[in-house]
Amino acid sequence: MTNSFLFEQIKTKASFLCVGLDIDLDKIPPHLLQEEDPIFAFAKAIIDATHKYSVAYKPNLAFFESYGVQGLNAFKKVINYLNNEHPNHFTIADAKRGDIGNTAGRYAKAFFDMYNFDSVTVAPYMGRDAVEPFLAFEDKYAILLALTSNDSAADFQYTQEKGQLLFEKVLKTSLSWKNAERLMYVVGATKSESFLSVRKLVPNSFLLVPGVGSQGGSLSKVAENGMNDQCGLLVNSSRGIIYASKEHDFADQAANQAKKLQAEMELLLKLKGLI
Repeated sequence: MTNSFLFEQIKTKASFLCVGLDIDLDKIPPHLLQEEDPIFAFAKAIIDATHKYSVAYKPNLAFFESYGVQGLNAFKKVINYLNNEHPNHFTIADAKRGDIGNTAGRYAKAFFDMYNFDSVTVAPYMGRDAVEPFLAFEDKYAILLALTSNDSAADFQYTQEKGQLLFEKVLKTSLSWKNAERLMYVVGATKSESFLSVRKLVPNSFLLVPGVGSQGGSLSKVAENGMNDQCGLLVNSSRGIIYASKEHDFADQAANQAKKLQAEMELLLKLKGLI
């Protein structure tokens, strides 16, 4: 998928919503535990209920891996379902890989060739050779962890050297890597005041934005400081959508939450003059 195609989907749906699939069997409706594959049954119901309001899905690999082979089989079924039934949605493997050389290349091959995701999250700590293997795949994207929404992000990301914050150095340095036009960046919604400095360094890149909703990030602030002339934002919501209810109406309630966010996003896109 190309950036321009993604932008067309954003305009068509008046939405820049990404639905995170962080599936915890302790939190899903109890009646689904009777299904042969409860992880996939839950994911499919959420996707079917929310696809009208979203442009992207982000399965979080850790939640699938924690259930062993059963979880990995469900992970494969989820991405196959998305690719077959909703091929216009942008898919993100939230795997946060970050190894070097041949290992990075194998990770890239797994997510792009075997699973056929559009993108994968990647940690930049080990530098260029941990990221460039992901950028070698045409129309595939590495989403680089830049400024995250967790409480301890400041342990490293805000450290300063010669007047430059570490997250700013990550952004600036990454632009020199081969095929850097295939980079996107994770920037947490709880750091909305930093979006202006992020945009000075990467004005044209898409940003994956977690932290809206349960983590307290402001959608309007994110849009005000981070939106560019192609929208340039994928705002993720996981728990606030997928766990809106533990009853039989869980899919309908998830749809309601997704629809609310989509309606807010439509107004923000209109204010920017993008739709």
